[in-house]
Amino acid sequence: MAASSSSSALQLDPVKLGLFVSRLESVCEEMGAVLQRAAFSPNIKDRLDFSCAIFDARGDLCAQAAHIPVHLGSMAYAMADIVSACEWHAGDMVVVNDPFLGGTHLPDVTVIAPVFGEEDDLLAFVVNRAHHADIGSSTPGSMPLSQHLDEEGVVIPPSYLVRNGVLDYGLLNSWFGEGQHGDFIAQVSANRSGLLRLTEVISTLPLDFGVAVNQVQDYAEGIARRRLAELPHGRYHFTDYMDDDGFGNCHLPIVVSIELGALGVVVDFSGTSAQVVGNINCPLSVAAAAVYYVFRCLMPDEVPVCMGLFRPITLSAPEGCLVNAQRPAAVAAGNVETSMRITDAVLGALAQAVPDLIPAASQGSMNNVAMGGVVNPLGGREVWNYYETIAGGMGAHADGQGLTAVQSHMTNTLNTPIESLEMHYPLRVRRYAVRAHSGGGGRHRGGDGVVREFEFLAPTQFTLLTERRSLAPWGLAGGDDAEPGRNLFNGERLPAKVSMRANSGDVLTIETPGGGGWGKV
Repeated sequence: MAASSSSSALQLDPVKLGLFVSRLESVCEEMGAVLQRAAFSPNIKDRLDFSCAIFDARGDLCAQAAHIPVHLGSMAYAMADIVSACEWHAGDMVVVNDPFLGGTHLPDVTVIAPVFGEEDDLLAFVVNRAHHADIGSSTPGSMPLSQHLDEEGVVIPPSYLVRNGVLDYGLLNSWFGEGQHGDFIAQVSANRSGLLRLTEVISTLPLDFGVAVNQVQDYAEGIARRRLAELPHGRYHFTDYMDDDGFGNCHLPIVVSIELGALGVVVDFSGTSAQVVGNINCPLSVAAAAVYYVFRCLMPDEVPVCMGLFRPITLSAPEGCLVNAQRPAAVAAGNVETSMRITDAVLGALAQAVPDLIPAASQGSMNNVAMGGVVNPLGGREVWNYYETIAGGMGAHADGQGLTAVQSHMTNTLNTPIESLEMHYPLRVRRYAVRAHSGGGGRHRGGDGVVREFEFLAPTQFTLLTERRSLAPWGLAGGDDAEPGRNLFNGERLPAKVSMRANSGDVLTIETPGGGGWGKV
């Protein structure tokens, strides 16, 4: 039984505090395991494109599993607004995917469940976010070459998916039509697991849950402030560029200014390109996720990943710019591509302050491939949707070479196994290999990208949303730039962003960028 408020003066000693943090993280890990095993789509069960976390009653991040940085950072930034916008009752769960209400892009659907104490006091929330390959967009795979948010699928405002423990199938049917909603059910199941386990953790605490969480937040903030105080004070600037938005706007600047001082960090994006017609815009929550990720990488491994860790960071970006886009801007690629470039820009600025701690640019793209169509198994009709991101090279650093054929920075997914891909969809993988010599040279070479080649076995509509096709990932400390990526259709070069139709027998080849080299030879 949880302790009464008279225990508020109690504190966890360092050992018990560490155990408490680990127990919270284990709840998130178990939620992820349930979600993976209950999901139907390869996107969740094979690629692991999901994240799980715990928030306190205010909506501040308490703990997370080591899932997707862009999911978790954006939730950490914007969850408090969602919490304040809803009425919370035991047995309810709220679903939302609105990018301008704490989401990222429409395929990333968040399900939130409140945790109540024995006296019906709101204590916390368990939350998971998962990528759905079909969210009702204008093209298969729900990652269209869009110009407006409405083209990208169903926009879900905060809505009650579960009421009094009962899943509202009618709500799902109204959005997506009658059919299989297995991934939504898997998300509900993950939260139910989290509710059970977190309640067990709370019941064994020797003090109030809120008091314990506040101690974790203060502990993480203290570590963050001490670490940031060690960095050279000053103002550091960097500009990086997006290749294009798919509609003729090219080499769009992302400008960052970072001020490191005794009171913390100020990250300012003044000077960044205005939002554009294409879908590389992103809400400020996505920009926050990239900034939080970079500074987390500078912290000691043992620091709890919670909102306290990010309290010393102040974020600023002009309204209506590329990284603080306003409704109804198209944002499908902002979450997956622009977030990567924001990371590059922040790292580039910090490299001026702590050059030996910062790697060269990694591939800088998630190499998004969305596809689908209608197949006719035994005379029937079956609509299919598929989406994946493809690995590339990681930037080299002062201590060694960059890793080859890995996801980096804002994404942490796996590949879809070829066996799963070919079993579920009318596709054949003709080639999947390391793209040799695509990493930049230097004292330490950047990692190499990959080559992934698809043969279509049925008529298919596909969309590519990729970056670093014209502007290469940069080297650092005198290291060489990496090779930019290439997209090929039947051997002919494709733009970085394109949507087109393929026929049976056509071949799509994705050559992903390498990572930049570090140091002069």
